[in-house]
Amino acid sequence: MIRILIADDEELIRGALVALLGLEPDLQVVADVADGEAAVAAAVEHRPDVVLLDLEMPRLDGVDAATQILRRVTTRAVLVTRHARPGTLKRALGAGISGFVPKSTPASELAQIIRAVAGGDRYIDPSLAAAALTEAESPLTARERDVLRLTREGLSTKLVAKSLNLAHGTVRNHTSSAMMKLHADSRISAAALAWERGWI
Repeated sequence: MIRILIADDEELIRGALVALLGLEPDLQVVADVADGEAAVAAAVEHRPDVVLLDLEMPRLDGVDAATQILRRVTTRAVLVTRHARPGTLKRALGAGISGFVPKSTPASELAQIIRAVAGGDRYIDPSLAAAALTEAESPLTARERDVLRLTREGLSTKLVAKSLNLAHGTVRNHTSSAMMKLHADSRISAAALAWERGWI
């Protein structure tokens, strides 16, 4: 029996996944949660064979949640996303994700992917893999990515500085540098552009 944890903030989709995967004789959903932090806690508690994570969740996105889970639990992680950006795929692979699939994947195919991943294989949707090969590398530094990620979460420059233990002026410098690299006219649009390209 393959034990699965499902994390998705959209209740309808999460419920459908629980129901459909529960119909498979060799799959058992041991927990389902609505955000990334809850996914980490549930993974530590239940020790599933596979964690199925929505990419876009509150509190921790799927990549960050998977990173924390894989540090603490011996499991395999599959990301499911509606907006599959090649830059995000690269980030996910760097985090040790074993599967990356669009939300349009039929339930029967998803069940097969979960079985393959649980058995030690890696599955990347072919269209995502092809796009990733042609995607430009991120021009952002690690600190610029941190600043833009927190900006996208709605934090003010002062709160970003506090969160990263940086001087307010240093955060402004990182923000200005990122804006120039992305040809953005505001820190909000820079964060949005970086997210759309999968760089944060």
